[in-house]
Amino acid sequence: MAKLPVPTRRGLLGGGAALAGAALTRPAYSQADARVLRFVPQADVSVLDPLTTTSYAVRNHAHLCWDTLYGIDESFRPHPQLAEGHVIADDNRRWTFTLREGPTFHDGEKILAKDAVASIRRWMTRDTHGQTLAARTDEIRALDDRRFEIRLKQPFGAMLDALGKSSSYPCFIMPERFAAVAPTTGITEIVGSGPYRFVAAERRAGDIAVYARYDRYSPAPGGPVSVTAGPKIAHFERLEWRWLPDPSTTGAALQSGELDWWERVAPDLRALLQRRRDIVVDRIESGGTIGMLRPNHLHPPFDDPAVRRALWPALNQGEFMQAIMGDDTTRYRVPVGPFTPGSAMASDEGMEALTGARSLERARQLLAATGKAGAKVVTLNPADQPNNSALTMVAIDMMKKAGLDAEAATSDWSTMLARRAKKEPPAQGGWNAVYVAFGGEDLTNPGGHPLLRGNGGDAWFGWPNSPRMEQLRLDWFEAPDDAGQRRIGREIQRVFFEEVPYWPLGQYYVESAYRRGLNVGRRGLSIPLNVTRG
Repeated sequence: MAKLPVPTRRGLLGGGAALAGAALTRPAYSQADARVLRFVPQADVSVLDPLTTTSYAVRNHAHLCWDTLYGIDESFRPHPQLAEGHVIADDNRRWTFTLREGPTFHDGEKILAKDAVASIRRWMTRDTHGQTLAARTDEIRALDDRRFEIRLKQPFGAMLDALGKSSSYPCFIMPERFAAVAPTTGITEIVGSGPYRFVAAERRAGDIAVYARYDRYSPAPGGPVSVTAGPKIAHFERLEWRWLPDPSTTGAALQSGELDWWERVAPDLRALLQRRRDIVVDRIESGGTIGMLRPNHLHPPFDDPAVRRALWPALNQGEFMQAIMGDDTTRYRVPVGPFTPGSAMASDEGMEALTGARSLERARQLLAATGKAGAKVVTLNPADQPNNSALTMVAIDMMKKAGLDAEAATSDWSTMLARRAKKEPPAQGGWNAVYVAFGGEDLTNPGGHPLLRGNGGDAWFGWPNSPRMEQLRLDWFEAPDDAGQRRIGREIQRVFFEEVPYWPLGQYYVESAYRRGLNVGRRGLSIPLNVTRG
């Protein structure tokens, strides 16, 4: 794709009526072009290893390159992917899995049980479900080339949900030699098990990542084509991920036909693109996105829970959502607590902290009582992510009005991700607060919710230490039935509002935009698989 001019946002919007009214026909593709899908992801693929970050761009990249043992559909039901099936014995303490015959890695080697065992062990160290599974595992071993078993000290009913989860972090199956690399180190070479091969020679960080169809890929034989379940089909010989950080440039390229698909449309360009007859604006992601402001629990002022609680009266979720979605209430939802609205664990427990009268004066009083009024708050701001940056600036304004000296540490997305991992004080390159967003699918229960872990230095960035939350999480796994889980879920929500591991900002829905003529067959996540042209 040729280098594109960078029009100003004002110029693009100003010409919206003319562009929308032009009866443009879809560009004529050459035979070679027709075999290429040109896609703009939500962010640059900043790293290659999906166990080193919860970035959704990296997660989606990984779903192209690797497979999981099971996939999850939009109803959160697991379906076999690399696994053919499993048998449970010994009072739910022994799980024996069998791999499908046929799948190979991109170097042509068969995917073996020893690869699955090594991959699960690596994944266990990072994932919230995996860490719990590891604590309950007595032994995991390969029985032969296609079978492996997990022997448990105590039952783990969430086994298939854990091994098949689509996000944060999926259990991707890698060759044993790569799975032996510590997640803290990160792999830099990809030998995948998925439908596309990563073309390392063509990668330019901050510009392009290229994937080529793996002709020997063996898709799952059945299951619904939904989220990560069902047959994964690469219909294009070549997939180009083009990172264009300026939304105006991306919108112009999509309209001119130089791009095929923009994963997440900038909110202020949505209406313009909807008026185009040659473009489809489509809500593919069904779980929505939940925005959160995460404090760093290691350093002042947010190491003090009283300071964290002081911000509740100042937090107006509607203001945050309107900053990116305007007044269209079909595109966002408030109030939102710690669990995804509508999920089994969501309740009204403690929600008055969000639904009661908003009062900046009350927030200032509570903050003054802590002795931390005027404390400096360094807030990470990825300027090349429109939604993240807009919500970050609203958060900074809120903290200032509540009496904190909040400031933006502005950078690009990749630099922000690197700084977010630093545990040093803000004056030494660390941070105090960061906006984060997770899909609703990641926040439905305490087993997999990344930001509800309270295991200190092993917790998700921000590193809260909460023995109460950790014990309740274990109790949730032990609950005998759904009613017991819901009861514990209410208690977790009560503790959440007391300890404030983060502030929820609301749930919003994003759309993709793609050239008319593309058929997007996979729903739930905007992963460019099962896509055809014409």
